[in-house]
Amino acid sequence: MEKITIRMSESAPVSIDPEQWPVIAEARDHDGQQYECQANTLRTIRVRRKSAAEYLVYGYAKAGAGGQFAGTRNPYAGYRVADLDAGVGAIRRVAGVLGDDHLGSECIADLPAMEI
Repeated sequence: MEKITIRMSESAPVSIDPEQWPVIAEARDHDGQQYECQANTLRTIRVRRKSAAEYLVYGYAKAGAGGQFAGTRNPYAGYRVADLDAGVGAIRRVAGVLGDDHLGSECIADLPAMEI
């Protein structure tokens, strides 16, 4: 399987096998146009889980097909956390780096429900 590299905020990037780290929550958004395929910027926040004590929360912005101004710097953020409580905080931090609190709320809403 092909590995992916995730840029982290407070450590070196990590390389993972996506089959061993499935996505359990995701939120995506775009700006610039009505349709994603025309957007200037695409933003994504993802949560991946390897075990009950290993989660990766990360997000990034990247150029869309609509293009960006020359020299645009797209933000990224990533955190490794031990549980979903810490994961919610990490989602909020990633959303802050991306400048999109609504995207963070959408990702939190996409997390698996906790039974209480």
